Amino acid sequence: MMRTREVARFVEANPKSHAQSQASKSWFQGVPFHWMLDWSTPFPIVAQEASGATLTSVDGHVFDDFCLGDTASMFGHSPQPLVEALTGQAGQGLSYMLPTSKGADVGDMLAAMFGLPQWQVTTTASEANRAVIRWCRGLTGRDKILIFNGCYHGAVDDVFVDLRDGEAVNRPSLIGQVQDLLPTTVAIEFNDVDALAAALRGGDIACVLAEPLMTNIGMVRDAPGFLETLRALCDETGTILVLDETHTISSGYGGHSNTHGPKPDIMVVGKSIGGGVPCAVYGFTDEIAKKMAALNQSRPPGHSGIGTTLSANALAISAMHAMLGQVITRDAYAHMLATADRLVSGLNAVIAAHQLDWHVSHVGARVEMICSAVPPRNGSEARAVMDHALESAIHLYLANRGILLAPFHNMMLVSPVTSPAQVDRLAFELNNALTELQAS
Repeated sequence: MMRTREVARFVEANPKSHAQSQASKSWFQGVPFHWMLDWSTPFPIVAQEASGATLTSVDGHVFDDFCLGDTASMFGHSPQPLVEALTGQAGQGLSYMLPTSKGADVGDMLAAMFGLPQWQVTTTASEANRAVIRWCRGLTGRDKILIFNGCYHGAVDDVFVDLRDGEAVNRPSLIGQVQDLLPTTVAIEFNDVDALAAALRGGDIACVLAEPLMTNIGMVRDAPGFLETLRALCDETGTILVLDETHTISSGYGGHSNTHGPKPDIMVVGKSIGGGVPCAVYGFTDEIAKKMAALNQSRPPGHSGIGTTLSANALAISAMHAMLGQVITRDAYAHMLATADRLVSGLNAVIAAHQLDWHVSHVGARVEMICSAVPPRNGSEARAVMDHALESAIHLYLANRGILLAPFHNMMLVSPVTSPAQVDRLAFELNNALTELQAS
């Protein structure tokens, strides 16, 4: 079988990565973070360095990188302005628990880019989403949140509820879960207007936490008018609309809420905002800010449950200052979107040549190949069409030919420095992979 051959090829071509995976006895299961085992390769590729849209392994292989740290390096590995900012900050202290001279500029740049006037910094998007859920419950006096089936918003306990055969269940894969989430987390299908209206009109939902389109279960696009209806129903019912744009910042300058709408009450952006330096942000309207300030004044003194010591540290602020000012630009997006369009065209041509009932979906620079003729409308449909064995075979084949996709489904990212030649080579090698798969 093709996979058996490709496994053998990978093992033979990557002796240093294999040796390191065997030698890492003090790391649990051989890696410093267990997600690194989620790749389709027999053992992880050990990275030596990365620059722009390429990654070099300890075995000397140079990969065209369409994973880009699963969005953390979506604007390219180590862009020069970021390198200079981090180098300069390293000699001046990394974390003060005080504002820095660049902080005011960063806040203004966030407001200008994303169109929300008030901002806070966290270390990860997971932390930002946890903070936002607390704020929303505190501001509304409501316990429940609403999420969409199949969503992922980071390591946030409150969102791990799925629909199985139409029934809400605690996500069965969770480790060490004690609390039953069903009394306080409402899960419905994306694009289900009737279920959304019924849930919100109950008057007990603090916030809707959503991506503008779903990106963590393949890709599920919003049906025409759905996001406008979501915005209107939140306004009608006094529900806070939170958009997690950690992935959909790929849409264009200012994220999906600026390129396509709707305008949220609160927005979360993580991963790429610091170029891979751990940091995230959440922004909110002036109305929300006033309520937050009043709540802070009225609550008893003590821990709020929001924030960490490393939030808004000097290194993170310097990273965002460089990224927002010199890297995440309109010109960068112009290249990303044009190159992504080229990738979509190339993938569609390959799919058509092989007469496959597949399709390609994309939101700006984020591209997804889905093994179904009809785009899924919700999380259940997206989950049903996933073919993990097929995805794994494609990923391994491409890795053996110097191309990295994200390890989670068939997701590809295009950076400001991804070249047309890299995109064309991906389509060429995918064509070869599918030819072999169909022959076998």
